[in-house]
Amino acid sequence: MAAGIHRAAALVITYADTHMALKTLHFANELAPALPAIVRSVGEDDLDKLRAGGADEVVPETIEGSLMLASHALLLMGVPLRRVVQRVQAARSERYASLRGYFHGIDDLADDEEHLQVRLHSVPLEGRAAAIGKTLASLNLSALGAEITAVRRGKVRLPFSADIQLEPGDVVVLRGAAEAIELAEKQLL
Repeated sequence: MAAGIHRAAALVITYADTHMALKTLHFANELAPALPAIVRSVGEDDLDKLRAGGADEVVPETIEGSLMLASHALLLMGVPLRRVVQRVQAARSERYASLRGYFHGIDDLADDEEHLQVRLHSVPLEGRAAAIGKTLASLNLSALGAEITAVRRGKVRLPFSADIQLEPGDVVVLRGAAEAIELAEKQLL
C-alpha cells in the first residue's frame, strides 16, 4: 500500500526466489486484482506455478541471456543488425505472448518498409462499440489483414476461441500492418 499499488500500471517482481514471488503475487492480487504482473525467474522450471499464482508474464533469465549471447555471436559473424533483431523478435514473440508483434526502435529499416511492419495494437471496447455481443469468428478481421492475438477481460486473458463473445470493457489485441490494424479497429468500434 505504501508503494502505491492502487496507482501502479504494472507490477514487476525481479527477485528470483519463486516462493517469495508467489507470496508477493498473492498479496498484490488481494490488493489490486486487475494489476498486470511480470515476474523474473531463473529458468522455466516454475513457469506454470508463477502463471497460476497470477503472473501475466514470466521472463526466464536463461532464455534472455541466451538471446543476448546469440545476438552478439550473429553480429560478430557478420549477420546484418536488422536480421539479428528480426530473429530475436521472432524468438521472443514465440515465448512472450504480451510482446507479440512489432517492436519500435529498429532504426535500420527503410522508411518505405516501416508501414509494412507487423505491429500490435490494443483496442478497448467501450459502451457502444460495434463488436460488443459479436463472436471473434463473426468479425472476420483476417480478411482485413489483421489477427486477434488476445482478448483480455479485466485481468484475465481469455483462452483463445473463435466463439468468444465480446463484452463491454474487453480489450482486443490486434496484430498486423498499420493499415490493416486501422481498418480492424474501425470495424471493432
